[in-house]
Amino acid sequence: MRVTQNLDQTQFLAAIQSLESGINQTQNQMSSGKQFTTASQDPTAAGAVNNYTQALAQSQQYATNASSAQTNLNTEDSTLTQLQNQLQSLRDLALEAGNGALSNTDRSAIATQAVQIQNSILALANTTNGNGEYIFSGFAAQTQPFTLSATGATYNGDQGQRQIQIAAGQTVADGDNGNTVFNQIKTGNGTFTVAANAGNTGSGIIGATTVSNPAAYDGGTYSINFTAPGTYQVKEGATLVTSGAYTDGSTIAFNGVQVTLSGQPASGDSFSLAPSGTQSIFATVQNLVTALQTGVTTPASSTSLNNSLGGAINNIDQALQNTSDVQASVGGRLNSITTQQAVATSQQTQLQTSISQLQSLDFASAITTLDQQNTTLSAALQAYTLTQGLSLFKYL
Repeated sequence: MRVTQNLDQTQFLAAIQSLESGINQTQNQMSSGKQFTTASQDPTAAGAVNNYTQALAQSQQYATNASSAQTNLNTEDSTLTQLQNQLQSLRDLALEAGNGALSNTDRSAIATQAVQIQNSILALANTTNGNGEYIFSGFAAQTQPFTLSATGATYNGDQGQRQIQIAAGQTVADGDNGNTVFNQIKTGNGTFTVAANAGNTGSGIIGATTVSNPAAYDGGTYSINFTAPGTYQVKEGATLVTSGAYTDGSTIAFNGVQVTLSGQPASGDSFSLAPSGTQSIFATVQNLVTALQTGVTTPASSTSLNNSLGGAINNIDQALQNTSDVQASVGGRLNSITTQQAVATSQQTQLQTSISQLQSLDFASAITTLDQQNTTLSAALQAYTLTQGLSLFKYL
């Protein structure tokens, strides 16, 4: 094949363009800090980087979710601690009010303090997070959960509990609704409650109540009736369960439960025993305030007050226990988040390292390559210049 001068120039120019393209690519790599900027430059590595990048973005989103849930749960944890402090102060007031030396004026002053505590508890129940959302409203985060009423407070939220995904296949509740925290509080000792009949005329006061044998307790409703001074009968409906003699401080035991009474119940007095129901913290406070404001005018009203105070203390104890249980649950969720955050941090570091190994440019190597490419280009240009000077016509 005859090699013409035009063909030689075309081939040379193609080689020059190839060299310049290589230089441009190396310069682009150095400018971006990446070995490739388009998938066509390294399809295999680009595919791997894309997969790693997607996994990293997902992990980072989970981390953002976890951080948000952690903030809400920390807010709830702090609020529950304050709630426990308020409940403990309320319990102390109820104990103080049982002092027989106090006057009605003294008890009215204690009632005023109890109202202040009620307002503090209401403020805690309506706590908001940094986004202005109510943390105890369930899904209805923009709705104020509690408003005071004549009998305690009305709950305006719902029963929802928002689940936040903090990892693949792992979610965590970022709060608890107000119904669970403030309303669903067991009464009495948490298993059953004992109440004095409103018409009692004696001085019988309810003391400790316990389940002595859970296997024998059947969850029934009973009445403890005093048929004569020092004599009682326990009935379930019309059925006689047991009977016996009573002295001040006696413990009446039947069907796996024990009820201690003090004082002297009058003939015809009765006490009811029934499975524990639920009552809101606000109702407990309101009932305590009402009992304190009613005052003591007769021996019977003094007995009634003491029974009301005892019932209030039991209910406050249940509220404290419920708050403690919820706070323990919050603590468990915070621990899960902390553990997952550590896992996510390690995972993200590994993914970022993998992406860097595939995509990040080795600048020392790139500089060496660029120098070699520039040297090659310079040599090629010089060679071309020399070859262009060679022609037979110069020797004719």
